[in-house]
Amino acid sequence: MLRPSAIRPPSRYTGGLARTGLYPLQMNDEPPSTPAAAPRSWLDRLGQMLSGEARNRDELLDELRSAKDNGLLSADTLAMIEGAIDVSDQQAGDVMVARSQMVTIPVDASLAEIVAIVLESGHSRFPVLGAEREQVVGILLAKDLLRCLAEPERPCDILSLIRPVILVPESKRLNQLLKEFRTRRQHMAMVIDEYGGVAGLITIEDVLEEIVGDIDDEHDDEFNPDQHIRVLADGRFAVSALTPIELFNQRFSCSLDEDEYDTIGGRVTEAFGYVPEINEEIDIEGLHFVVTKADARRVLQFIVVDARGG
Repeated sequence: MLRPSAIRPPSRYTGGLARTGLYPLQMNDEPPSTPAAAPRSWLDRLGQMLSGEARNRDELLDELRSAKDNGLLSADTLAMIEGAIDVSDQQAGDVMVARSQMVTIPVDASLAEIVAIVLESGHSRFPVLGAEREQVVGILLAKDLLRCLAEPERPCDILSLIRPVILVPESKRLNQLLKEFRTRRQHMAMVIDEYGGVAGLITIEDVLEEIVGDIDDEHDDEFNPDQHIRVLADGRFAVSALTPIELFNQRFSCSLDEDEYDTIGGRVTEAFGYVPEINEEIDIEGLHFVVTKADARRVLQFIVVDARGG
């Protein structure tokens, strides 16, 4: 016979705890037969995948795309997650501004010349070149220059304004570079080639754009050819997939159909018949296209070689 103190009175918590297995079964309860396994949600599958030893990025992306198809993630959110994952595979040399396109300030430039360069470019940071023009001695911030101009009683010496520069190799991974930008509280780095020469520059904005897409500001032209079509050092062209067909036709003197597609990316994808992967190649009207950036949904950039001759 059970003592009264051993009989547990009913409680509003009992049912919930019993259901979770944290409360012992009553004496007249029988263990249920093995229930049929309920279908796992994408969160369950994702959690199991992340907690297991065998993990693979393609499976992770498949789960995230499935979540997007089920309405649990927006297309923009998925694109940002994919971008954040992709930056671990990209290098500084892939997204840097080439040296030929850098806006620089000579260390021996006059104050009037410096102000003219700053106003014309609209940038906020400028590499400062040494006397030999082969060495970057530091970075000049427009706000430091403005502060100097606000104090006319003091001489404005550019050498006293420049800040230290970060040097990174072309092979620097973007995810590592982003962490370095944050920890060192810097927004620009110079990219160095294998011989120690300046290959270009990269900013924190360049890295973030690989995650969230293009970040336009008030100084960006809507269709700036320098943003869409860049001439590389070897004479080839880096072409954004978002380049308007009309702009592409003008630059390469060709006549791709401007009615059916708005961008060169749409035209090239149509020629492939599917969304191509990185390093896939195709010829269109004498132009050789090599995909250099792409994700599962769209192409992002090409290398274009004009093979027409003449």
